[in-house]
Amino acid sequence: MLTLRALRATVLVYAPDRVAIVTGGTDGIGLATARRLGWLGMRVVIAGNNAAKANDVVSRIREETKNEKVHFLFCDLASLRSVRKFARDFLSRGFPLHVLVNNAGVMMVADVGRRVRGPGWSPWHRPRTTVVTVASATHYVGELDPADPQDRKSPYSAHAAYARSKLALVLFSQRLQRLLAARGDPVTANLVDPGVVDTALFRHVWWGTRAVQRALGWLLFKTPDEGAWTSVYAAAAPELEGVGGRYLYNEAETQPLGLARDVELQAQLWAESCRLAGIPDGMGFGVE
Repeated sequence: MLTLRALRATVLVYAPDRVAIVTGGTDGIGLATARRLGWLGMRVVIAGNNAAKANDVVSRIREETKNEKVHFLFCDLASLRSVRKFARDFLSRGFPLHVLVNNAGVMMVADVGRRVRGPGWSPWHRPRTTVVTVASATHYVGELDPADPQDRKSPYSAHAAYARSKLALVLFSQRLQRLLAARGDPVTANLVDPGVVDTALFRHVWWGTRAVQRALGWLLFKTPDEGAWTSVYAAAAPELEGVGGRYLYNEAETQPLGLARDVELQAQLWAESCRLAGIPDGMGFGVE
């Protein structure tokens, strides 16, 4: 019997010549995304900070997909020095880059999200590349001061921090697409909203919410495989080749929060992020 999941897979094209990086590819949506891209024949590089776990995941994906082009490279996203080393390590392999899935994330954690360690970050791109950033409907309730994106002036709130981080991701992706389009770059940037997915992302939430997840997650939440589908669609669907600036939910375009479409706010957050990361504003894009 042809399942909806199998039917969905038929719209995607086998792409053995493409290379994808998936951050947070060892669990949940990221793992499901890496596996699906592996099924499509892509070379998949999993970026993560747990080598033992990642190597086990690489072995499992290779076995399940019969695709030996699945790899792991260490990257601690809390350390800009580690991110920069990851970029050098990836470039040293001589691979092109066609898909970057910004998937990794946490929520409802203690006040550690305001700290980013180490100087410098080095971005890269290649022709025919798409940057897929995993957002969340939580961004609709987010608030952000571009002069203080980590909200250091207020008492820490895990709920507010998560919503703010997701709003920042939407602003980032919208700004990135605008910069790319302004210089006629073939690289594109899109956002995906996976919906509410039954993953370990809820491990830090209130115990009552975790109890509901354990009891009713199978009924109320998407599975990680279902949650990953929009990411895979954005990464591999032929109809999105060369298309950027989209916010996708259940494979359909929708609109993000009006605030997230504020061009001035996008530019302000971008500039502050570049300052914090120690890189030139604009990264050579040459536009305002």
